[in-house]
Amino acid sequence: MSYRRRPDLLALSTALPLVLAAGTAARAEDIKLDEITVSSPSPIVSRPAAAPASGTGFPIGVLPVVTNTFSPVTVVTQEQIARDQPRTLGDALFDRPGISSTTYAPGAASRPIIRGLDNARVRIQENGIVNGGVSDLGEDHTVPVNPLVADRLEVIRGPATLRYGSGAIGGVISAENNRVPTYIPANGYAGQVTTGYSTVDNGRLGAATVDAGKDGFAVHADGFKTASDSYAIPGGIQRNSYNESQGGSVGVSAIGDRGFVGIAFSHYDAIYAIPGGEAEQARTRLTPNQDRVISRGEIRPLGGPFEAIRYWAGYSVYRHDEIGIGGDGIEGQQAIFKNREGEIRIEAQHVPVFTALGTLTGAIGVQADRRAINTQLEAFLPRTDSRSGAVYVFEQLEVLPGTRLQAAGRIEGDRVRSTAALFPGDYLPVEGEDPFTYRLTRRFAPKSASAGVLQDLPYGFVASLTGSYVERAPTGYELFSQGPHDATATFEIGDPRLRLERARTVEASIRHGDGPLRFEATGYYTRYTGFIYKRLTGNLCDDDFASCGTGDELRQIVYSQQNATFYGAELIGQYDALPVGNGFIGVEGQFDFVRAKFDDGTNVPRIPPYRLGGGVYLRADGWFARVNLLHAFAQTKTAPFETDTAGYDDLRAELSYTKAVDPAVYGASEVTLGLQGRNLLDADIRNAASFKKDEVLLPGRNVRLFLTAKF
Repeated sequence: MSYRRRPDLLALSTALPLVLAAGTAARAEDIKLDEITVSSPSPIVSRPAAAPASGTGFPIGVLPVVTNTFSPVTVVTQEQIARDQPRTLGDALFDRPGISSTTYAPGAASRPIIRGLDNARVRIQENGIVNGGVSDLGEDHTVPVNPLVADRLEVIRGPATLRYGSGAIGGVISAENNRVPTYIPANGYAGQVTTGYSTVDNGRLGAATVDAGKDGFAVHADGFKTASDSYAIPGGIQRNSYNESQGGSVGVSAIGDRGFVGIAFSHYDAIYAIPGGEAEQARTRLTPNQDRVISRGEIRPLGGPFEAIRYWAGYSVYRHDEIGIGGDGIEGQQAIFKNREGEIRIEAQHVPVFTALGTLTGAIGVQADRRAINTQLEAFLPRTDSRSGAVYVFEQLEVLPGTRLQAAGRIEGDRVRSTAALFPGDYLPVEGEDPFTYRLTRRFAPKSASAGVLQDLPYGFVASLTGSYVERAPTGYELFSQGPHDATATFEIGDPRLRLERARTVEASIRHGDGPLRFEATGYYTRYTGFIYKRLTGNLCDDDFASCGTGDELRQIVYSQQNATFYGAELIGQYDALPVGNGFIGVEGQFDFVRAKFDDGTNVPRIPPYRLGGGVYLRADGWFARVNLLHAFAQTKTAPFETDTAGYDDLRAELSYTKAVDPAVYGASEVTLGLQGRNLLDADIRNAASFKKDEVLLPGRNVRLFLTAKF
């Protein structure tokens, strides 16, 4: 075999080029080395220095299909975000095949769920660094990431998640933006302003981003502000569902011919209320606040075994108070959550190795992070300190043109330290005795591996088949929870004896991303050994364990472990059927389901229902119109103490117009104005995957006016 350098930034394993340009990926050979400034931290992207970092290039309404990754990657473009104007990541992804969300407080606290998996199994990150909040500890906690200032959202599944840790066993939600500047705009500056109004909640919002640079330096600034009242539901108002949020960021980078380095500071704060049940009666509201520093960099050596070395680093300080009326009838702080978290990842991409079998490309990386959680007052988790370190490797072999093989592996070391509690086997108090507590340190060494094949087929189709074995260490809250959680109306009990969770997955997909037909279809099967989940015991508690069994306020939840099987399928597609003007009239459709059972025949709790949808669209001469109906079937395959959920129909429509204008006259280069309607049938919509499904309806009929200007 021989080693040889070549002037292109090669894509790496499943973290491969997601080049968002008119539905086709640019070949690395077409980009000269001195034009390449940076690659994205998610699926790696190579792009010219003058190109914007956003996911532009797809015409409005075009389904983005990524065909050069080993597992499907769901993409939400900047244009789609500007039209939907979601205030949470869960809102932005709720109706995508294979994805749902917790909708605990719609518009404020709604964390994405991927294939029925949530919290500890779904990593949420921004620009490659974990988001640093406590949304994984409880469904009532918001994710301190606002999608309004994102260039794109990516949902990464399969082998590529090994890059980020066992906490990504279910997938990665990645918000990508230019907060750490990675390019200099072609005209010296570029930006976008968006605003909108929604009728269902008197919702108001505004967001702006701006990038500028010259002579090897680039700067970025963004800001957003949103506010809404309690939203309307069929026949009334969902009380205590108001929310406000605001934040922004500034960043600066030095960019040269062979790399870049940059740093950014961001701030996020909000106030939002929790609707339904005890939280509504107590007027419960949360006040999250986060400060965050992130840094990124890349260097491309002129010689040696590596063609690119990259790093991502971040540190965040987060706090929220849970405020409401306590058991004493007095309003005030009921709980305080604090989280300090730091993470760093360094990755080296080696030069191509030309062997008798084909060209080998890949990378090796190391990752380390530390997290300290501190809770006060009526909080269910004692102070917990978590540390982890890992090394991972990705390798891809191109055997023949159009045939790529992949292998990846990760070895991790995790340590979790806190105060453990031992509860009686029936989780009911013994008179005169308190649960025994003691300091405990648990250590785990998760090991994961994957292999796959990606094959080009005739007529632009691409097929993939992957297999993976992933181990996940229990989190601090799964091990050490031991008390009341006011906002969720639960009394949560961890198990300090939990073992590693192991998952074996086989996934197959076929995709087509070019031309009038765009679609992807995926099927998967996962076998879990020791699946960790929240189990409702049927007991009710008040504010201490002594009240369990005789209380009436909080549902008792115990973290438990069983073997389980998950399987499902996801399909989405568009077809441009008839030419109209310079565009098309087309049809679209989608279908997804996940089935999850334990070995004892019972169902895994809070699994999303089967969904089927479709509609028609028109895209021509700057106009975009769409009518679409999404039907969710009833969810009757429920766990013990869980209720069935009725199906629903969500009728949606949109009409928008985009026009290029003269910047010298209007100060903008492109303007989009539109109307979008959701739940136009004003149906009762309950989310089967939500703890609040019996107490909270999702918003009723809503019409949104949106305006976006680019400059």
